[in-house]
Amino acid sequence: MPLRSFQGAKNLAHEDSMNDPIPEPLGRRTIAQRVSWSEVFSRRGRVYSRLKGILGLLAVVVIALLASPHSPQGGLVFLEPGNITDILRQVSEIGILSLGMTFVILIAGIDLSVGTVLAFASSLVALMLMRITFGLPQFLAIVLAMATALLGSGLVGLANGLVVARWKIQPFIVTLATMIGIRGLARWLTSNTNIDIGFGTDTASVFASSLSTKTVVIGSYVVLAIALAALLSKTVFGRYVRAVGDNETAAQYAGLPITRMKILVYTMAGLLAGYSGILHAAQNHQGNPNAGVAYELEAIAAVVIGGTSLMGGSGSIGGTVVGTLIIGILTNILRLNNVDNNLEMMIKAIIIVAAVRLQQAGKESA
Repeated sequence: MPLRSFQGAKNLAHEDSMNDPIPEPLGRRTIAQRVSWSEVFSRRGRVYSRLKGILGLLAVVVIALLASPHSPQGGLVFLEPGNITDILRQVSEIGILSLGMTFVILIAGIDLSVGTVLAFASSLVALMLMRITFGLPQFLAIVLAMATALLGSGLVGLANGLVVARWKIQPFIVTLATMIGIRGLARWLTSNTNIDIGFGTDTASVFASSLSTKTVVIGSYVVLAIALAALLSKTVFGRYVRAVGDNETAAQYAGLPITRMKILVYTMAGLLAGYSGILHAAQNHQGNPNAGVAYELEAIAAVVIGGTSLMGGSGSIGGTVVGTLIIGILTNILRLNNVDNNLEMMIKAIIIVAAVRLQQAGKESA
């Protein structure tokens, strides 16, 4: 073979080797594989966290089916339409409180005053309807009474937000003080007595009969849950709430309006508690300044069981609704079986601790 042709073959071989892709270093491939596997596990963890609440709700439903007493007709009492709607009606007041509490906890706060605000709103609306009607037509008198109760409740939430955001006092202390003070204000306004609403055709009775139906109570909860779920997941406001709760320092550096966000969130919690108080007055046909005791704890429990982190930044309205339903179904099945109320409280305490532990386990695995 001629030397020139041999040299040309070598040159061609060299050019082909230059065009071949450069093999990736072994270490870089290993790192890339680790990253890809971590992404897979992360996605699985997110899917699991979303399904965890639903699986918990399904487990509670199965327990309720197994433990449900039978009706005289042989069916399960738990599955009767009247019992299902009773559960939804019973959880609606706490559920509405829990919706506002979700935003407060997401922003790394706490609100211990929502139960007291409920009592304040129920007393205020009954007081307006029974004693201060200004001679207005029924519809206008009802609207004025409800607006007054909502305004008072919103102002309480606004005060909470201003003190927490501007004075930098711990939310626990601020809302604890509000809980005590507003309870005293409600008792002072009503002379520490219930304001009873009748069952006739007067303005107060029309208010109670109109707003105490299952359609209004359950419908209010459903509409508010859908609206607030969209607010949290589809708007800039919701993203800001999560960002502030997740890392307030980073949010401040990013230029987010932290003070305004906290004020808005606490004001919203106050308004929701006020509306829940209006429904409470209508359903019980009275304004009771001593109502709503420990309701804030029920609301916090529903939020935590629903998967919202008490550290802020992580959670959803859907999870809170699931947590509320879990508590409601458990309460219903225990009462259908005539379980002692004290045992019911102990079971709820165990569930709350278990829910927090599951959150911690999920974070550790992630």
